[in-house]
Amino acid sequence: MAYDGTDFQGWQIQPGERTIQGELQAALGRITGESPLPQGSGRTDAGVHALAQVASFRLRAPIPPENLLRALNRTLPPSIRIHDSAIVRDSFHARHSAFAKNYEYRVLRGSDCSPFVARYVYCYPWALELELLQAAARFFIGEHDFKSFAASDLDLAHRVADRGDELATPREASAQPKDSTIRTIFSSAWEKRSSEFGDLLVYSVRGNGFLHHMVRNLVGTMLDAGRGFLPLQEIPRILGARSRSAAGPTAPARGLFLVCVGYQPEERQQSK
Repeated sequence: MAYDGTDFQGWQIQPGERTIQGELQAALGRITGESPLPQGSGRTDAGVHALAQVASFRLRAPIPPENLLRALNRTLPPSIRIHDSAIVRDSFHARHSAFAKNYEYRVLRGSDCSPFVARYVYCYPWALELELLQAAARFFIGEHDFKSFAASDLDLAHRVADRGDELATPREASAQPKDSTIRTIFSSAWEKRSSEFGDLLVYSVRGNGFLHHMVRNLVGTMLDAGRGFLPLQEIPRILGARSRSAAGPTAPARGLFLVCVGYQPEERQQSK
């Protein structure tokens, strides 16, 4: 599923708030008369977008996947679209069965931002050196303790970890304490992309899991390095400090996209 997160208070259901999970559950109720709680591959924060979020749930109604897809897209708001629907094995879980996630963060260079793209980029007024951004991004590849880049709201960060939302696989969950801040980043890089709205810089990162606000905190720190405010040699020190106050600012939610979630091919089982 894809969604524009601008007008939602994130993925997770919250009392009195409009959320992606709440909209999907309500739509399932209208279609099937059942109200399963969809489990997402992970929570996205308020204002964060998704190109390919994955949700799993159990239904008693024997509705074919293609019919469910069409019915959901008729009843969901236009800012939420279902791209695919399939029957999967009983053991599948959108969060616990995932082994990797890809995020992108989009930065538009300039002091003015077109209203047609403002909801989806961080309009950044300072000059940036792509070479410095690339060098900064390479420091995060591999297994590290990312506590310095976790949410400063420790109660929230621990609550997320305790529920396992940011652990990619059951193997990860059993190998590490539930409140572990150690993650493995498989790739981390910046690139320039053509855009009719200006100079677009995109950070792409793939990892086995991400802490609360982790990508946005990485981006905020790298932008400080990219404009020459933070020396590159400080980044290893920030990782080693294991303190949120050592890292840079949190980049705004609007530039962040969940791009895809990795699963083993055999997880999908077409209905017969």
